[in-house]
Amino acid sequence: NLERALLAGDRLGGHLVQGHVDAVGEILESRPEGGSWLMAVSLPAQLLPVFVDKGSVALDGISLTVNRVQSDRFWVALIPETMARTSLKAKGVGARVNLEGDLIGKYVARLWGLRAGLSEEQLKAAGFS
Repeated sequence: NLERALLAGDRLGGHLVQGHVDAVGEILESRPEGGSWLMAVSLPAQLLPVFVDKGSVALDGISLTVNRVQSDRFWVALIPETMARTSLKAKGVGARVNLEGDLIGKYVARLWGLRAGLSEEQLKAAGFS
């Protein structure tokens, strides 16, 4: 599941991931649906603030889009190409996966936690919505 690092000046055409492991999750459900494969992965409470629908996540270093977030899990849909070319094809229910939360979500959560008296109106005026 290795990709070359993005070079400064390169076109960004995907998610921002760093290759860090923020937590470990467990595959709770895994099933085909339509032309893709759906997986539900447990969501450790400490990562919930950085997960949003249509945000990004890395599972074992594989950059994916979060389809849906629930209080204790999140869902991803894997296209056939992802299933064929990554180690996720060998992972079933009960398998543990390394999780890296959404990078932008981490910054927003950190800023929100450090806002120290900033009002929601001030944040909006600064460009945060």
